[in-house]
Amino acid sequence: MSRPEVVVTGLGMVTPAGVGTKATWQGVSEGVTTAAPDPDLAGLPVDFSCRVPDFDPGAHLDSRALWRTDRCAQLAVAAAWEGVRDAGLDPGSWDGARVAVIIGTAFGGQRAGEDEHRRLLQEGHEAVAPTLVPKLLPNMPAGEVSMALRAHGMSLGLSAACASGANAIALGRDLLASGSCDVAIAGGTDAAVTPLLAAGFHRLGTLSVRRTEPAAASRPFDAGRDGFVLGEAAAVLVLERAEDARRRGAAPRAVLAGCGSTSDAYRATAPHPEHLGGEAALRAALADADATPAEVDHVNAHGTATLVNDATEALMLARVLPHAPSVTSAKGALGHCMGASGAVEAGLTVLTLQRQLVPPTANLDTVDPDVQLDLVTKTAREQRVDLAVSTSFGFGGHNAVLSFRRCT
Repeated sequence: MSRPEVVVTGLGMVTPAGVGTKATWQGVSEGVTTAAPDPDLAGLPVDFSCRVPDFDPGAHLDSRALWRTDRCAQLAVAAAWEGVRDAGLDPGSWDGARVAVIIGTAFGGQRAGEDEHRRLLQEGHEAVAPTLVPKLLPNMPAGEVSMALRAHGMSLGLSAACASGANAIALGRDLLASGSCDVAIAGGTDAAVTPLLAAGFHRLGTLSVRRTEPAAASRPFDAGRDGFVLGEAAAVLVLERAEDARRRGAAPRAVLAGCGSTSDAYRATAPHPEHLGGEAALRAALADADATPAEVDHVNAHGTATLVNDATEALMLARVLPHAPSVTSAKGALGHCMGASGAVEAGLTVLTLQRQLVPPTANLDTVDPDVQLDLVTKTAREQRVDLAVSTSFGFGGHNAVLSFRRCT
């Protein structure tokens, strides 16, 4: 029995480029950088980040939900509402038992955890908020989306570090293919720009230290790159079986053609030096799409701007895709949004297929001479793109690759 075709019928994004898919696409396609000094990180060796601007959680959640949620769940609910509306679906009339929610996150309610721990140390246990646990739990973004949208199917919080969002989308596709649901709201969220994590990532040596020029700090594949910039975001893809979408008259944005997920089983904080796990995930995503490497027109790369990731990813992509498809990384514009990044970049890949436009890699001034890729720089590139892939890799050796086809 053949697997049913699964399509993307809705997109929702809340990112440092703005609230909403339109703002995010405009910022990334124009190469606008979003890193700026962050008062919450004042006094730390790295005191800048990529924050979501002008986000009003009260526009998306009622007062009780606001009281019990961390920012990561608030971002997820906002993105989910946009995605569902974009898909032309109405939670007031759908069969909620057939709607699944899978939201990936690397850190969950990290901000709430740090705030309440500080309060415990300074004021004692009675000062700790009774909402700490529901704010902190990593499943709560999925839970809050389910409650907001009255979705009664599987609700799952998935954690695979920076591959969380991409893996959530892959699982959503599998649930649809198995018949377990009729709609899958799948994506990722993180709001992990906090003092403790900024200090921890700095101690690992993974953050850029360009304090005098934060807007130029995130430099994927650049010869002068020195680390990533912490960011926050949420993004969801609304997935349906193509037959169901056609039946209700929906216009799909793209086909989710294939998924690949592997583990390096190598080191906790570094990819395999030849990125064999990433290669296996890429090849699996293409095989799942019944496609060959030569058919890939575009890659939305993980491209974190760290020395090791960019070098190993570039070697792997050049090895598997020697015909040199166009490559971009959104992290130059948005920073590294942790568990949300794979979902954000999947959404941008879908938009590239729709618009036939590849956004530039912001801040990429001098390509690392060891990087043998066709990188899009400075301005967006008009290009025919029929098949594109989005790559996501995370601490712990998690690798996830999604392949998308243009709707014809």
